[in-house]
Parts: sequence; structure tokens; C-alpha cells
Amino acid sequence: MSSRPRVLSGIQPTGAGKHLGNYLGAVRYWASMQDENECFYFIADLHSLTITPDPAELRAQTRKLIAELLAMGVDPDRSALFLQSHLPEHAELGWVMSCLTGFGEASRMTQFKEKGGGNGGNVGLFNYPILQAADILLYQANRVPVGEDQRQHLELTRDLAQRFNHRYGATFTVPDPYVQKTAERIKDLQDPTAKMSTSKGGSGTLWVIEDDRATLKKVKSAVTDAGREVTYDVDTKPGISNLLTILSVVTGTAVPDLEVQFEGKGYGDFKAAVAEAVLGQFAPIRSRFAELVADPGYLDEVVKHGAARAREVASVTMAQVRDRVGLLPSS
Repeated sequence: MSSRPRVLSGIQPTGAGKHLGNYLGAVRYWASMQDENECFYFIADLHSLTITPDPAELRAQTRKLIAELLAMGVDPDRSALFLQSHLPEHAELGWVMSCLTGFGEASRMTQFKEKGGGNGGNVGLFNYPILQAADILLYQANRVPVGEDQRQHLELTRDLAQRFNHRYGATFTVPDPYVQKTAERIKDLQDPTAKMSTSKGGSGTLWVIEDDRATLKKVKSAVTDAGREVTYDVDTKPGISNLLTILSVVTGTAVPDLEVQFEGKGYGDFKAAVAEAVLGQFAPIRSRFAELVADPGYLDEVVKHGAARAREVASVTMAQVRDRVGLLPSS
């Protein structure tokens, strides 16, 4: 077993792909974390079933996401990259954990209330955070990269781990959050009061994989504010502040230094610099993606290999769980 901290994170294969906020706030760090951590990264295709996607589209989006993650720096030789559905232990542990979760506890989950609780939502949405807890606990993860909107789910995971350990004996590692706040600061280009969203899409979302001309057009048509000064003030200049944040994170230049750099220059020059920086960030990713997506056989081999590595950990955890809850061994 590796002496390095174990990190686990998952991402759904739904929508048009991953946008700038996903990349800057999450996937870029997935790549950097591989050096110092034992990383397990999975595509949450079971979670995506809560929106009942078209089967053919789900298969296509899953392969596309595998290629995106590889192009964005996930290294299958240093990390286990796999599909959630390829390991039945996820669903099995999800059932065990659902039997330890109170109805009121689950119904208080913000995501369930926002996505259809009591308003036609399916049971999958209700159980979503419990399966998510199983995803994490199955791999005995020490740290889980989460945005602020996922903190509640991780707290449920921690509660369930402690509850199981108290009832059945020490079994699960209680994971700590590895908070990435960058993604929370990236806003929609057309509505800088709202977070850039996979579901919303449109001209306010910069996709990692899209035509360069589309990216350029979106940045140049981004909403700006009164005046001509390139200054950071989220209350009076939310549009410019959002673009300053993007440029700062992409280039590694502090916002105050950017304000000095663009002093006396208009919005046109500033937007051109933002577009150039974003396109420069995405150019090698888009090139590598085109190579990867043209070889679906290789993509399938990557997740097959990743599932084998993940199974080495998941099978041990589930054997312990079955024994401790009183299930007879199958052989």
C-alpha cells in the first residue's frame, strides 16, 4: 500500500463537456495532485442516470470525458482513472450506507431540494448523496477535492463513516475536504452574478473543448460594465471583475498587477488579452484531445486498466464491510 495520502474525486459525463471553471477549479488540480498523492479518479456514470440521459449520448459523452481528462493532464500510469459502473462495489456499499442514513438526514440535502425534491424528483436524486458517500468511503480516501457546493455531501460522508465505525468497529477512513475555491469565482460571461454552469451553457460558458473561434467570440461579447476602467469591484463592475479573475488564474498574475497593466487601456484591449490567454491555455489540451478521441479503443483500455487498480482497493473494503455487517461469505 502506498504511503502517500489517497485522494479520490469523480465527475459526471453529462452536458456539453467541461468548462473553464471545471478546469481551473478542479481538473487542473487533479493533474498536479498526482505527484504527491495516490489518486483515484472516476467518471460518475451511475450518478448521471438521475437525469435519464439518452443511452447513445451517454456512451459518447463518457468516452469524450475520458479523452478530456487525459488531455487535461490525468496520467493513467500515475492515477487510476475508471468508470463508476465498472465496479459493482459502489452500488453495493451505497445500499449498506442507505440503511444507516435517516430519511430526514437525506431529505435535507440541498442538491435534492434544488433538483426536484417533492416536485417530481426521482428516488435516484434522493439517494445521490448516499451513493456519493459510498464512492468516497470505498477507497479509504484521506482527502476529497470539493467545491463549496459539495461540502454538505462530504459532511454526510464523514457522518456515515463515523456511524459505521462506531457501530461495527473501525472500518472506514474519515475523509477531509480538499477545498478548491477557484471554480466558485469563475462566473458566467453573460451573467457575471451567476457561476459558470455546465447545465446553463450558452454564450456565457467557455468549454474546454470547442472551436477557437467560438471561444474568441464569447470572450469578446462578454458583458462589461459602465466606464472604461479595468478595475476589480464585484459590486460595481461584476463583468470586468470576472474577466480579471479569469485572466489572473490563467496567467498566474495577481489582479492588482493586472489593474496596473491595463491602466488607461479600454475594454477592447483587455478582452483581447483575456481571449489570448484562454486560447493559449486550451491549445495543447484541444490538440491532445483530438488525438485521443480518434482512438476509442485506447480510451476503453485506459478505464479497463484503471478499474483493475481500483478493484484492488474496493474489493478489500467491501469484504470487510460484508463481514462486519454480518453477511455470509460467497465462498
